[in-house]
Amino acid sequence: MMLATRRMIASRSRLLFVRQGLIRSFSYPPHEEIKMPLLSPTMTHGDIIAWNFGVGDEFVPGDALAEIQTDKTSISMDMQEEGYLAKILFEAGTEGIEVGTVMAIAVEDEDDIAAFADYTGPGTGAQDEAPPAPAPAEETAPTTSGSAAPASDATPAASGERLLSSPAARKIANDHGVDIVSVAGTGPKGRIIKADVLDFVANQQAVAEPVVEAVAAPATPPPAAAPVASYTDLPLSQMRKVVANKLTHSKTTVPHYYVTVDVNMEKLIALRAQLNATTESKISVNDFVMKASALAMAKVPEVNSQWNGDSIRQFHDVHINVAVAVDDGLVSPIVRNIDKIGLGSINADVKAVAGRARDGSLLPNDVEIGTFTISNLGMLGVADFCAIITPPQACVLAVGGTQTRFVANPEDNSPMAVQQMSVTLSSDHRVVDGAVAAQWLNVFKGYIEEPMTMLL
Repeated sequence: MMLATRRMIASRSRLLFVRQGLIRSFSYPPHEEIKMPLLSPTMTHGDIIAWNFGVGDEFVPGDALAEIQTDKTSISMDMQEEGYLAKILFEAGTEGIEVGTVMAIAVEDEDDIAAFADYTGPGTGAQDEAPPAPAPAEETAPTTSGSAAPASDATPAASGERLLSSPAARKIANDHGVDIVSVAGTGPKGRIIKADVLDFVANQQAVAEPVVEAVAAPATPPPAAAPVASYTDLPLSQMRKVVANKLTHSKTTVPHYYVTVDVNMEKLIALRAQLNATTESKISVNDFVMKASALAMAKVPEVNSQWNGDSIRQFHDVHINVAVAVDDGLVSPIVRNIDKIGLGSINADVKAVAGRARDGSLLPNDVEIGTFTISNLGMLGVADFCAIITPPQACVLAVGGTQTRFVANPEDNSPMAVQQMSVTLSSDHRVVDGAVAAQWLNVFKGYIEEPMTMLL
């Protein structure tokens, strides 16, 4: 009775294993195909950085089975069920694996691991093995009568043995004055075929040509060697490939145009110093830029939009992607609800996602596409630049550094030194017209030049 109960439990457990996405083929026990996951909206391929488990190891829900490099960051692939790793189809270091491709096999029963020792991929099995390829057909050549010569034609060798050779091989040997006995055969049973004689003739000519040239003409110094270029070909990471394709597509299909304004930073610099002296948070200029951008969206919502092909989607919330430079290229993690949070919260959120970006631990929801993007190169000494739009977003704001510039004093027109910052809005002309871009920049400028209005 107890034995029957155990068998019933095992049967139900295996049935559950199959129902939860596992497969039974004709020749393999129930198993789960572990596929390259879709870890970001723009991901098409991924790289396997490392397997954290080996074949035969047991895993439980929550275990990070592998580390995957996506187009944006490296992410752990966590398991949802328990089981054993039975087969690894792509070793660590494999690049460019298409999303949905089977990377490994897992089983529920440890005893089933051995069945996958020779497993090569989905749909394979002992019954699926292709029959051995037939031996290549022996070469034949037409005889003088037009019929094919028999494959067993032989030529007497000096030793008295029968030397197998094809008619075509014998004809080429005769035409070039070659003793066919000197040619090594590579055909079945050592048979000399046409290619063997051609190779033999070519080798003889290669040896003879330098001798002829030496007799025919006096030796001349060899030409000077061409200079060898000094360079290193660097392999492309999956992130670099995807970013390159995405930006090329954007620049060639989205009608970009650019509008730039100069912003007086005197009052913002003073307010920032005052806030940082009285609070634990160290507010950055970029935090003010993000807040001013979000507030400007409320007054000019056309900028907070995206192109959908047959419609324009206008968002009611502001989720901003912040461009962050990393070793493999550029990532733009998202910071949500900028229009609803204060400067301190913006500062903390930006530091958190930027830190995860730099150490390669971004989460899947960190790399979603927001409603607007800000790229700030001011801290690198850049005065102004134009950024490329991230489709389907309609705009990206390029922020330069704060610089001391001389402008005309409005009171007496005399030179006056002020702290200024240049910002450039790149816009998709299908969504945002030039007048709208100018209107949004003027609202943005008003918030930056009167920063106390952002705190109200």
